[in-house]
This record gives sequence, structure tokens and C-alpha cells, in this order.
Amino acid sequence: MKFSTIAIIAACYGASVDAFASAPLRTGFGIQNGALKMSTAVETDKMAALATAAKEARGLAMDSIAAAHSGHMGLPLGCAEIGSVLYGSQMTYNPTDPTWINRDRFILSAGHGSMFVYSWLNLAGYDLPIEELKNFRQHHSMTPGHPEFPSSEHNTPGIECTTGPLGQGISNAVGFAASEKMAAAVYNTADHKIFDHHIFALAGDGCIQEGVSSEAACFAAHEKLDNLIVMYDANEVTLDKMAEYTQSEDVIKRYQAYGWETYDIDGHDLALVEETIAAAKASNNGKPKFIKCNTIIGKGMEETEGTNAAHGEAGVPYVDKAKANIGLPEGEKWYVSEETRNFFKGVQEKNKAVYDEWQATFAAWSEANPALAKQLNDAVNDNVMSAEEMIGAIPEMKSGAEATRVSGNKVIQEIAKLVPHYISGSADLHGSTRNYINDGGNFGSGLDKTYSGRNLYFGIREHAMGSIMNGFAYHGLFKISGSTFLVFVDYMRATLRVASLSELNRVSYILTHDSIGVGEDGPTHQPVETVSGLRVIPNLDVYRPSDAEETTAAMVHSVTRKEGPTALIFSRQNIAQNDAMDFMARREGALKGAYIAKEETADLDLIIIATGSEVPYGLEVAKDLPGARVVSMPCMEVFERQTDEYKESVLPSSCTKRIAMEAGVTGLWYKYASKVVGVDRFGFSAPGNIVMKELGMSAENLAAEIASMS
Repeated sequence: MKFSTIAIIAACYGASVDAFASAPLRTGFGIQNGALKMSTAVETDKMAALATAAKEARGLAMDSIAAAHSGHMGLPLGCAEIGSVLYGSQMTYNPTDPTWINRDRFILSAGHGSMFVYSWLNLAGYDLPIEELKNFRQHHSMTPGHPEFPSSEHNTPGIECTTGPLGQGISNAVGFAASEKMAAAVYNTADHKIFDHHIFALAGDGCIQEGVSSEAACFAAHEKLDNLIVMYDANEVTLDKMAEYTQSEDVIKRYQAYGWETYDIDGHDLALVEETIAAAKASNNGKPKFIKCNTIIGKGMEETEGTNAAHGEAGVPYVDKAKANIGLPEGEKWYVSEETRNFFKGVQEKNKAVYDEWQATFAAWSEANPALAKQLNDAVNDNVMSAEEMIGAIPEMKSGAEATRVSGNKVIQEIAKLVPHYISGSADLHGSTRNYINDGGNFGSGLDKTYSGRNLYFGIREHAMGSIMNGFAYHGLFKISGSTFLVFVDYMRATLRVASLSELNRVSYILTHDSIGVGEDGPTHQPVETVSGLRVIPNLDVYRPSDAEETTAAMVHSVTRKEGPTALIFSRQNIAQNDAMDFMARREGALKGAYIAKEETADLDLIIIATGSEVPYGLEVAKDLPGARVVSMPCMEVFERQTDEYKESVLPSSCTKRIAMEAGVTGLWYKYASKVVGVDRFGFSAPGNIVMKELGMSAENLAAEIASMS
């Protein structure tokens, strides 16, 4: 459906009083002043250049998808005008310094339309040559099927986060916006403003339908993240059917109810798109911005446009005809005119002037605030002391029997002192998960909150919490941990997976109430399969420590690891300390993933492997078995990365009589032991000690199982 500029502005103005309060309304009145006539002529030239760029971006997308015989053509064709305005007019960036900390960020939440962002990065001058567009979706190219955050696998400048799972990008954008607000509050001064950028996200119906986007949208409005601008590609199409088949709500009213400022425009009207985005940027009223851009999916390809067939590569047979119809030179592939290249050189010069001015401000700020400048440099580069240094800097815990969640609370206070850019948050469970940073203040707007607060209250929104945490990590200034009960981590599993494949070492997860030991709350709250379910995610380190000193090592690992995220699995119930072993030896051993917690006193004939709250059972049983060695294995993944020599020293191949014990499913432990004492069923409601005993988690049962071994 097509809309005129005046009709759309009038409709928006009538529907929402503040929607266009600051928007420059266009009218048909003539302007006689000569200078203004010249300005109007320049503006006309710019609009023509933006229109040409949109046309050529469509061509780049069509050619790349046709060459790959794979991809999603609908969004790049349907949103070309939006991309033209963003990269050609409204965003501030420097393609020669793609990680400039005050650049505007663009997130393609509808990541399947990846040729949209690749085309615009090329046109905007980023180091993404045409050859890489020609290699779209090919092995080792810089243009994978969905955008991927720079990592050991891909390094595509200008890609701000990994998207593809729908709903994640728009929710990540909330994390970006929160991180920018925090950075501005922590680092800006009365004399120098070094953070004042905007976060842009482009999302489609799939992102809006996914529940995580609703969770994140509520958080964004509640915390007044008015630096966030979401553009909704409202093309009335989903993959299977037209959108009317599965949705009928008024999305604009929904976002207004959340507390967003909303706009409803023709997404193909370049001037209106530009006016609206400019108005959204200028509106600092405490409301995030939601721009419904009414578009035609696959615009320019008559055979498929406006239908669900346009979503994917169904239009490939019609590419040549479509390119000719929109005015591209016949027979030329990946065509970009000299005029468009020159136009974007002008855009680069304009943005470079802003960049240079910022650099001067930054230099003055750094000179005036040397301590803050060092803190920011450490934050940007993620400079932290080594794990070995950090475990030495944290005092001995000297704890009696206590839950590892309580130990974690003590350790997080020490880490917060050692790592100023470390922050934490919880899904409404600070009182139970114990990850609150004392004297850190609370993040947000209103009540006792400020944007410099180090503790985030996510509400009962685990999925959004995971996505927002990833947004913080992608933004690249803070390290963030988030907490919930372990059994609820499946609500946010998709975000852990993306964090792991994106190698986001700036995020960690504090997951408490770790087993059937939870007790009275019953099987709905007693995780049995969950720890193993996390261990099978590649590049996620999963630590389940057995006492306060192992907890120290686990938390230190989570903030010093460089390759990816860490999940910290903590108990609700008290656990005895292994005080027979030196505290630093326990820390050092835990940093290696597994270590000998009790040496055998005779010839080695049995190895007991345990983790978390089950380690004390192994230590108890081994007292009466001189030939028994107890190995504590808080993290399988870290242990597997040790040298063969170290692994052999802990688990010598000569000793094949091995038994493992964990209050969870047994499957993964058979890699290390021939017999496993575990829990391959759901629990039940009763006091925790009774549940543990009834399901075999006791020293007595472990001893009996050992006795039954040949």
C-alpha cells in the first residue's frame, strides 16, 4: 500500500500528539528567498543522489543473491530507501575507523536480509570490496548468510552484532542503548561530551512477533532509552503467508502502550524517511522511538513484489528484467555509478569532520580527566589482570560451610573493585542469586536509579536479559553478568548460544539453585538436565564449583577469559569447604578445570570424580579408601583445553577404575568414568537433604556404588 507524504504526516499527527512534534513538515508553499532556493536545490540534488544509491543497492543485492542462488531478496529491495537515508544522511560513522567508540550503531535485526547491510557498507566506504559481495554466502567470505560479529571466523567491518534468530537484534539494540546511556553517565563531564550517539535497528514482522522483542521493548521504555530508534519494516508479509494470516494487532498502539514514541510513514518516500529519522534523533523526551515504515517487500521485481514469494531467492530468475525495469544498465552486474561513489565520498568527508571534532574533544577530555581516560581505555580494550594475578589479589575466603551463591556474593565485591567496567544484573532475583554489587548503585531512570548504576534490574524477563547483556557486550565498553535460577536459563538459551558463537567474553551468567538440592520447590525448580545442556554448547565454559575457593577461581575465569562467555553454576544449599587443601592450590586447580582434591595414600586403584556439591561426598568416602584419589572437576571445557601431560597427571590412563558423581543427568560423565552416580529423572518436593538422599546423592550411596564395582 502506498501513501503520500502529506497524508502520512497528517495521519501520524492525528494519531499521536507527540509523533511529529519536532518533525520538519514539508508543504507545497513556494519560497522566494534566493539563498533558500539554493538550499532547496542542494536538497533536491541530495534526494536524487539518495534515490540513485537506493536503486544501485537493490542491484547489488539482486546480483549477489543470484550469484549465490541463495539468500533473502525481499528486505534489501523493500528497505533500500531506509538504507540510503541511514548511511547517506542520518548516521554518523567513519568507515576508516569502524570501531570509533562514538559512532552511531546500525543493527539489522532481520538478519536474513544481510545483503541489505553488505550493500550499504560497500557503498558507504567500509573495507568490504565488491569482490566480497560477489562471494556472498561462500566459504571464508566476509559476507556470510547472516551478519556475524567480528570473531575468529569472520571480520566484517561495520557489522555490529550477530543476527539471524528473529527478535534478537532488536533486543540487542536495547542493550546497546543502555550501554551508551551508562557510558555517557560514567564518562561525560560538564566540559566534555564524548558519548552522544544513537542506536538504529531495522526489524521485520518476525522480530516483532518474537516474544523477546516485547520483553526488551518494555525494559527500553521503562528505563527511558530515548537514544534508541527502531525502524519496523512493515511489509505485510511473513515467510509462509501474508502477515494477516498470523497477526492482527495494531503494532503502533502496542508500542505506544509500552511507552515508545511512534511514527507511521511510507518507507519508500525518501524525504519523509529522512525527516522522520531526523525528528526521532532530535526528540530527547525519554521515549525510545518506533518508526513503522510501510514498505513493499521485493520492491522493483514485479513477479514477486508484495508477496511472500519475495522473501527468499524466488526472484532470482527475474533479476535481469528487474534491474532493467528500475533503470540499471543492462548487462552490468554489481553496478555502482561514479555519481554514487562521489556522493558517498562527500558523506565520508562530512562524517570525517564530525569525527575530527570529536577527536579534539576527546583529547581535551583525556588531558583533563586522566583517571577516567585510563578507565575508558581499559574498558574499550578489555584490559584486566591475568587470572593468575587476580586470584592472588582476592583475599582468602576463610568460609565455613556455605552455599556457593553466598561465596559468589563475596567474590563479586572483590571483582567489582578490580574491574571498574564490570557490571551485573538480575531477572528479579538479586536477593536469591546474590550477585548485587554493593555500593554500585542501580541503573536506569527514576526512583533511586541513575544511568551510572552498576546493578541492572531486568524484571522477570530472562530472555530479554540475555539479549540485552549481549548488546552490552557488542557495544564494547562494559563486562556484564546476569543472574537467574539455573532451571530458568532455558528461557534465555538462544542468547547463550549466540554469545558463544560470537565469542562474547564480556558476558557471564550467574545461575543459582543448581540441583535437586533446591528441595521443597519441587521438580519445576530442580534442574537435573540443565547443566549438561549448557555443557554441550560450543565455546561456553560451564563452571560448577564445590567451595568458596573454587568459586573465586570460577568468577575470576569469567572476567579474564578472552574467547567466549562463562556460565557459573552455584548452589542454594551449604557445602563444606575442602580446608584440608591450601586455598590457593584449590584456586589454581579450579582454573585448570580439574585437579586432584585429595591424593591417594597408597597405590592408586580408584579415581572418584565429582563436581559442585558432590565433591564433599567423594572426599568423605575416600577417607576410608587409601588407594582412592578424588578429582574435583568444576569445568569440563577448561580441563579439556589443558595439555595432555596435565590431563594424564590428573586422570592417569593406567587407572581405569573410575566413578563420577553429580546431582544431574549422567551422560556426559561417561567420557571420564566407567560408572556414574547421578540423577536421570526429575526430582520431587521435599526438604533438600531428603531429596538428595532419596535420589542417591550421599556419601553412603557413593560408597555402596564403589563397593559394587569389580
